Amino acid sequence: MKVFKKKGELTRFQILADIAREQPHLRQKDIAQKLGITVQAVSENIKSLVDDGFVETGMANARYKITKRGIEKVKTEALNLRKYADNVLDTMNTYKSVWPAIAREDMHSGETVWLEMENGTLYAGKEEKSAYAKVLKTAKAGDDVALEQLGGTIQLKPGNIVVIQVPTIKEGGSNACDNKRIMDIYNRGFDRVGIMGTVSRAVTNKLDIKVDFEFATPDATVAAAKRGLNVVVFTVGKMSKSLIRKLEHNGLRYTVEDVSSP
Repeated sequence: MKVFKKKGELTRFQILADIAREQPHLRQKDIAQKLGITVQAVSENIKSLVDDGFVETGMANARYKITKRGIEKVKTEALNLRKYADNVLDTMNTYKSVWPAIAREDMHSGETVWLEMENGTLYAGKEEKSAYAKVLKTAKAGDDVALEQLGGTIQLKPGNIVVIQVPTIKEGGSNACDNKRIMDIYNRGFDRVGIMGTVSRAVTNKLDIKVDFEFATPDATVAAAKRGLNVVVFTVGKMSKSLIRKLEHNGLRYTVEDVSSP
């Protein structure tokens, strides 16, 4: 459906429609304020509309006057816009929001199943929980199953976050760390490990600690914790501040551990 395919066509249509509604005393300033564009842009568009024969200017006290051709133009474009909007609404009315989960058992289309979050992953099963959904397509146990019509509340407690501050390179870097203290913290057990900074990478490499994420770490930490996972993040210097701001903004609990050598 052809609706304002060329750049600027929508603006021209809006200006032409405003002239049709408010002639003869409509000012360029009024149009500019209404559309959020400059007066110069309005002037250029009106000149184009005049050149194309859709608008006339300078007749008696009227600044602008829409022509018969301009009226037909507005009607045509308005009808096209209405058809386009109706088409979009029809599409949205038939659109189904679909969520994926891991099927614990074989599931059949139309069946109601129950949902729970485990280790950050959404699972669907037949044991009653506090949240439920309908199966969109038949799936076998272990498959990713498509779900719709989610209801209820998924019981989820945010995970705990520990921020480990390691020395900066000027402070000695990885060689200035209390490795025993780091391992004591790490051995508490965490679902995910994140790092920020080169020194953090050196520390985890030396201690053979598997890293789960090192890019966009604050966002990844928040996402994991909100899914109930416990996260430890190694940070260097001022990087810890950006992480902590992110955690506080999302209302997540955290503790900070300084692991510099005594």
